[in-house]
Amino acid sequence: MSSESNNFPPLFRIDVSADPGSAAPAEEYDPNTAIIALLRQVVAGQAKQNKLLEDFIQQQNASQRQRQNELGQWKEANPDLAKCCRTAVETLSRVQTQFLHNLTDEVLDNEDCLLDGEFMLNEFVDRFGPRLAHLNGVLQVLSQLGTVPQTTS
Repeated sequence: MSSESNNFPPLFRIDVSADPGSAAPAEEYDPNTAIIALLRQVVAGQAKQNKLLEDFIQQQNASQRQRQNELGQWKEANPDLAKCCRTAVETLSRVQTQFLHNLTDEVLDNEDCLLDGEFMLNEFVDRFGPRLAHLNGVLQVLSQLGTVPQTTS
């Protein structure tokens, strides 16, 4: 670390010694040396970031594989329930489509009111928002449980 400090010009050095005569003599400043030292530090930092990203990706992949294995085991243990989940997803998808039609019709019919009045916008969000969020959550869970297991070849 002390060799790195010699790569910077005297302008960036601060002498905190008690004896002003003990200060190191000013060395000749070479900007190319300073630039090379800084670039080496940048490369070392990027190498550390790359290593951390690789470790993070490996950890994420491991947890994803574990979740997939657990889900596959559940589907194998409950094949009838997985099939029921697939059927329920198909039905709820149609329900969701109809709900979205109703929602968009409501927006188109009340465009001026929604733009002009915050009360109407709040009423609209209160009316459709929670249902849409919950329906999407239920569909997501059922679709994960009801997907056909992928066979690895």
